[in-house]
Amino acid sequence: MPQAQQGARGLGVGAGLVAALAFATSGPMVKPLLAAGWTPGAAICARLLLGTLLLAGPVVWTLRGRWCTLAQEWRLVLAFGLLGVAGASTCYFLAVDRLPVAVALLVEYTGPLLLIAWSWLRTRQAPTPLTLLGAALATGGLALVLDLTGTLELDPLGLVFALAAAVGNAAYFALTARPTVLPPVALAGTGMAVGAGAVVLVTAVGVLPFAAPDVHVDVLGASVHWWVPLAVVGVLPTAFGFGISAVSVRLLGERVASFLALTEVVFSVLLAWVLLHERPLPVQLVGAVLVVAGVATVRRGTPTEIPAVQRPDIARPPLPAPEQDDVTVGAIG
Repeated sequence: MPQAQQGARGLGVGAGLVAALAFATSGPMVKPLLAAGWTPGAAICARLLLGTLLLAGPVVWTLRGRWCTLAQEWRLVLAFGLLGVAGASTCYFLAVDRLPVAVALLVEYTGPLLLIAWSWLRTRQAPTPLTLLGAALATGGLALVLDLTGTLELDPLGLVFALAAAVGNAAYFALTARPTVLPPVALAGTGMAVGAGAVVLVTAVGVLPFAAPDVHVDVLGASVHWWVPLAVVGVLPTAFGFGISAVSVRLLGERVASFLALTEVVFSVLLAWVLLHERPLPVQLVGAVLVVAGVATVRRGTPTEIPAVQRPDIARPPLPAPEQDDVTVGAIG
């Protein structure tokens, strides 16, 4: 592998790990708000609006001189915003409101399995034996995480929301990895604006209840005002997390990036344990290991795709001279 490609993959792995840690703060930080009386609709509106505001500057910077690319890719932006941002985030918050953070996240991260199932139905081509083995491991692990034969009581509607979040999770990786002339940060920011608008609309018409009382919440044993955890959620897992994750997926490709994103499960379980005292059961820990191992095995059994930055079929418009030294985005989008 050429040295430049090795450097790009190393950057992609680092960005993916940082994004996973950032995303993992979402559930543990928003759950105290929900327990204090905030509705999921209010929390997700505030999160996406704040994330859109914070990403506005980077989006304008990366699109300077080539706003026409946004018009060319409006379908991708719309789908990414509705499914990968609004759908995944809203359903995850609704699930966290009814389930332990670790359970909600583990169910959401069966999304890569949904991609495999969709590919099977669409192409009529059976998965490889390694893929089927991974799917069996993940399914068995999910049964342990849900403690189907034990005494753990899980809200059925919460599980439905978590499964819907898995669909959004699958759409996020599939759409982010698509060949496009849009820089990854621009896709994340414009998609987040679409997602924020969609969530505001459904709350305005009453589909999602909206309540945001002026409350204090407990974080690490301290009582803080509601804006503290909300600011963390808006900055880390939203603006920063979506932006850096989009870079990682574009550099690594869908298969590697979605596998790397499973580290969010580990980070989130640890954070929920520390921040919320949600101690997982031993059987759930075993199940978590099986889910991660199963999805990893599925990914190893799928054909290797070429990351978007290496695909020759992407027609890239020429960059104006002032943008030639734009290292962060010019090499990617």
